[in-house]
Amino acid sequence: MPDPLRIGLVCPYSLSIPGGVQAQVMGMARELRHRGHEARVLGPCDGPPPAAFVTPLGNSLPLAANGSIAPLAPDLPAALRTMRVLDDEDFDVIHLHEPYSPGPALFAMLLHRAPTVATFHAAGVSASYRFLGKWLQTVLYRMDRKVVVSKDALSLVQDHLGGDYEVLFNGVEVRLIRSVSPFDRSGNPEPIVFFCGRHEERKGLRYLVEAVESIDTPIHVWIASDGPATAELMRRTEGDTRFEWLGRIADEEKFARLRAADVFCAPSLGGESFGVVLIESMAAGTAVVASSIDGYRNVASHDLDALLAPPGDAAALADALRLVTTDHALADRLREAGAAHAQEFAMATLVDRYIEIYHELLGVTPGGDPAMAAPAPVH
Repeated sequence: MPDPLRIGLVCPYSLSIPGGVQAQVMGMARELRHRGHEARVLGPCDGPPPAAFVTPLGNSLPLAANGSIAPLAPDLPAALRTMRVLDDEDFDVIHLHEPYSPGPALFAMLLHRAPTVATFHAAGVSASYRFLGKWLQTVLYRMDRKVVVSKDALSLVQDHLGGDYEVLFNGVEVRLIRSVSPFDRSGNPEPIVFFCGRHEERKGLRYLVEAVESIDTPIHVWIASDGPATAELMRRTEGDTRFEWLGRIADEEKFARLRAADVFCAPSLGGESFGVVLIESMAAGTAVVASSIDGYRNVASHDLDALLAPPGDAAALADALRLVTTDHALADRLREAGAAHAQEFAMATLVDRYIEIYHELLGVTPGGDPAMAAPAPVH
């Protein structure tokens, strides 16, 4: 059996703020530590670190990225802290997430001395790739292995940067989600629809609000998180008791509400490379209604394990919500298929492959013996 590895997982986004990349990094670290590896997460934190294995690198700044606002730390103090931690920790492997994001991931990519794995999450369009592509190509060699989380993420990086990449879908902590007790919903006998995502145009929350306003059957909506559209949408729904605004919630509460809700709704308009939250919902035993964007079709199939509606079509979204909350046989069928489908994306399976990659870079065979390191990909 190979010796435990010291792995530094570098996240560019604030670990105090909910987000898909942050959840992926934290989930990987928990699974690696469960296997006996010394995994640490490095990243910005706007408050206390969310776990003992997190090394905070300072506060973040809200910067526009990919149609959203990203909590990044591109400042000099964060760079100096990153350098110091990399020197002190002496990791066997460094695993960068979104390596070209300004801040710790980019600093670590440029400054590291250990074998490096880079995972690219973004899909859609990228201004930085478009305008800085030539320079970014010159430092591709700093990444010993490059991974993308979906075919849409692959298309983005290959179109702008070239290079060879392995496609590894994101993982979901199925075991953890199913261990959480469902939220007490005794005060809400009507069907509950749950939304959890940043309140911005890209996430499509206003279409969910519009859809629910047109539904004449009993329904209750939990809306978690916040964002630039929160105030406007709260004013719009003021006095409508069907809407319950929760604000930001921790992962444990998110999983508890997923386990209790009848439907999870993801009406995003685009810019999603991989629908992790859809798989989390399926793992929790919740029916899924989502928009039929490319990123979601990576993990969900219409009328098999989810109902998919055209993005930005509030009427179609209302029809799907009405159908899944009134047709119990359909809802049960979607939940059963979704639960089985979620197992295919278990975090444990993803981490199995990443551990293989780490060992290949270090020239260690599965039996623990030194071997010739795997050749670097051709760029």
